Amino acid sequence: MFGITPYERNDRLSSFFDFDKDLFGSLGTRHFSTDIRDENDRYVLECEMPGFEKDDIKIDVNGSVLTLFAERDDSRNKPTGEYIRRERNFTSCRRSFDISNVNEDAIDASYSNGVLKLVLPKKENEKPHSRQIEVK
Repeated sequence: MFGITPYERNDRLSSFFDFDKDLFGSLGTRHFSTDIRDENDRYVLECEMPGFEKDDIKIDVNGSVLTLFAERDDSRNKPTGEYIRRERNFTSCRRSFDISNVNEDAIDASYSNGVLKLVLPKKENEKPHSRQIEVK
């Protein structure tokens, strides 16, 4: 096992998603670029999330699945003037990872300069214990 594994969409459907993206542009849910490093006793996951505020980001652990979700609604800011073109109206991003090799209770997250950083300590290897069983 490689440790932290991102869940990816099915490649057989990728042409449909590309068509959907071309047709509707950037509307809908996208995912963000993520780097994962193995640092012996922990993983470090860094996600680029430019333009999001710390309060826009939600991190959920459900079983052995870590889900990162960020949502921004720029329509709440009402500037003066009329738009000629508007591409930054609503954005949401979601990414999920298998973290079955991670100690979920010790995950640490920070956000700075558009980068979300998660430190994910690895689970300690459980050593099999030996014992004698009495025959009755």
